[in-house]
Order: sequence, then structure tokens, then C-alpha cells
Amino acid sequence: MPAVIYVLAFAIFSMTTSEFMVAGMMPELAEAFSVSISSIGFLITAFAASMVLGGPILTAILLKIRSKQAILVLIIVFFIGQTLGALSWNYEVMMVARIITGTASSATFGIAISLSASLVGSELRGRAVSVVLAGLMISMVVGLPVTTFISQELGWRVSFWAVALLVFVAGIIILSKLPSSPAPGPILFKKELEPFRNRHLWAAYVTSTLIIGGTFAGFSFFTSIFTDISGFSESSVPLLLSLYGGATVIGNILIGRYADRFTMRILFVGLMILFAAMMLFAIGAETKWIAIIAILLIGLTGVSLNPAMATRVMKTAGSGTMINTVHSSFITLGVVIGSSLGGVAISGGYGLHSPLWIGAILAALGLLSLLPYSNLQVTETKRKN
Repeated sequence: MPAVIYVLAFAIFSMTTSEFMVAGMMPELAEAFSVSISSIGFLITAFAASMVLGGPILTAILLKIRSKQAILVLIIVFFIGQTLGALSWNYEVMMVARIITGTASSATFGIAISLSASLVGSELRGRAVSVVLAGLMISMVVGLPVTTFISQELGWRVSFWAVALLVFVAGIIILSKLPSSPAPGPILFKKELEPFRNRHLWAAYVTSTLIIGGTFAGFSFFTSIFTDISGFSESSVPLLLSLYGGATVIGNILIGRYADRFTMRILFVGLMILFAAMMLFAIGAETKWIAIIAILLIGLTGVSLNPAMATRVMKTAGSGTMINTVHSSFITLGVVIGSSLGGVAISGGYGLHSPLWIGAILAALGLLSLLPYSNLQVTETKRKN
């Protein structure tokens, strides 16, 4: 695997640490800004919504410059947003900071995935994407629990400054290690948009949205569920988040290894496990060992299905930057839907169990979206034999 792919993974790690860190410091932020827990959940939604809306627009603008320069521009924008978050003096300023960082993150995802796919043969795309997305998983194992711990011990502002420094370091590494790519030729937007006439591409986008929506309906409120329902102490939350993150790393590695050969089967089985895990967590959240089993299963599937989701998209419509950026937008649309529905349910008085039930429902809808493509699972099985 080309070393530059690992450089891209570090950039993704830096940005997704910022994306997820709010989930680990919800009580601290709620107290600092004098708002409810559900309102802090909307900071996750804001990051994701800006990825959905702003990412493709920013990507379209940056198509005219070299990939290396585009990523460096995005890192500068992200750094500005992260710094604003660290300086936030009220909830509204923090919301603006999340919008800036979310927009830059979406465009970076699209460029990084397209670059990784272009550096290897078509039979290794799934593995290359899994390496880049390992940055996302490792941010859950290392970034999320560390920022949660820092927030609890030193304050949430220190966590934001630490991630700003991390993003700055990622930019320095990319500046020195990522080789310059050829200058892009004339951009024909009609050609760039041609793949979007493929209805199977949109079907793939919908499935990805439902997978991530189901995952984030629960994940966005894990911290509060752990302490208020399962009875874990606040000091144990970083460890629990590390367990979840470790499961996502393992899931990403395994799924990335087989995503090219068994794309649809992985998605189908993964969604079944995700559905069962959300149901288990919703029913048994008061029991600690059930909660632990549930989060491990959610970690092994959920966001770990990203390599299979990306491989399906590229098999369907190619590996163009706009295709992958729009896919990233649909993935984060899932974050918007999941975290928003979870927050609305809690605000409506349905309790902290409700996001888990919503996660199960979205996972079930994801399974239904795969039914028209069940014949592809049979084809993959025949290839194996």
C-alpha cells in the first residue's frame, strides 16, 4: 500500500477527532453554554449538516486546483474553524465553528478517498479506502476518549486546542510528504455530473445514509446513556468509548480486507447485526454487561461498514472526486438524521432509550433498501465458489 495513503489517513484522523469529540463532552458543554443535552446533540448535527450541504460545493470549487493544494486549503479552513470552537464564548459561536469545520471535513473526505483509490488497482480499492478510513476509526479509539478525558480533567477548551494543534501537524505532514499531483485539465461539469444519472448510485447513497443514521442515533447519546441508564461512572466513559472505538478499528480492518469481493453480503450481514445490537441495547441498557456487548457489536458494524459502502459506490459509478464527496455528504446526512431524531425524541420526553429504538428502525430500513440487490449477493457467492 503506498505510504501516502497513510498520510491521508492521519488527516482524516485529525478531522474526525474534532467531529466526534462533542459526543464525549456533552455534559461539560451543556453546563458551559447553559443549554440542554439535546441542544449539544445538535452541535453534532450542525457539523454533519454542513458536510452534507457545504462539502460538495467546496469540492466543486477546488476541482480546478491540484489535489495537494486543495487538501492544504481545506486544512487551513478547518484549523480556523477549530480555533474558533476553542475560543467560543456562547452556543451560537460554537455552532458557527462546527459549520466551518464540517464543510472542510466533507471536501477532504472526498478528495482523500478518490486519491487513495487512484493509487491502487481496482481490486484493492476497498483496502485502500479502509486504510484512509482507519483514521476515522482510530479517532474513536484514541481521539474521542483522549479528548473526553482532557475535557473532564482540564476543561473542554483544552480539548479543542489540542485538536487544533493536531490538525496543524497534519497540514505540515501533508505539505512535506504528499507529492504534487498533475495539474487538472479543463473541468467539464456536465461530465462530472453524468454518473449521477445512475439510479443504482442513488440507491447506494440511500443505504449508506440509513446505516450511518442508525449508528449515530444511538452513538450521539452514548455518554448520557452510559451514565444515566447503565449506571457507569463518568470516569469510566473514556474506557467505554475506547472499547467501542477498538471494535470499529477491528471491523474496519476485516471489512476492508473483504469489501472488494463480498460487498453486498457484508452490507447485508452488517446491517442485520447492527439492527440486533440496537435492539439489545434498547432492551437491556440498564444491565452493564449487555450495554458493553451492544456497543461492541455496534462498533464492529455501523461506521465500520464504510469500506463496503464506498466500494459499492465506486463499483457502481467510478471513483471520481465528486462521486465520493457526495457519498460523504449522504453518509453525514445519516448523522444529521440519526442525531436529530435522537435529540427530538429525548426533547419530546421519550427518554434516553428512544435514540436506540430509532437506531434499530433505521437499520431495518437499511436492510429493506438492500432487498432489490439480493441477486448481487448470490453472484458474489458464486464467484467465491
